[in-house]
Amino acid sequence: MESNKFKAVRAQLNKTQKELAQLLGISIKAIHSYEQGWRKIPHHVERQLLFLLSRTILNTGKVSAKCWDILNCPDKRQKKCPAWEFKAGDLCWFINGTKCNGEAHNSWEDKMEECRNCKVFKSFFEKEK
Repeated sequence: MESNKFKAVRAQLNKTQKELAQLLGISIKAIHSYEQGWRKIPHHVERQLLFLLSRTILNTGKVSAKCWDILNCPDKRQKKCPAWEFKAGDLCWFINGTKCNGEAHNSWEDKMEECRNCKVFKSFFEKEK
């Protein structure tokens, strides 16, 4: 996640830097560093930030289709996928071990690279125009 995206998500959450630091359990100096681009945003911070944003989006009434429906996942792949197992088709991007292309990703970074280009992720997180 880039620093400008981090700052934009904080604005979407309508939180000050201090409030976000408290929510994420990190220092306000860390928030400053992420937003200025001085420090790389750790994966666990990005993940938690996106989770909070996803809950905010759901609270606005935006209904999200399940990933397996959007991607027309074959039954065989669905049954091996943790998103399907836990009935969390709106959280597929959050759950490690998903089988979007038939195999789990090796790292969060690899997963998010694919997720950011996925129509499921985009339909959920892109602002309605």
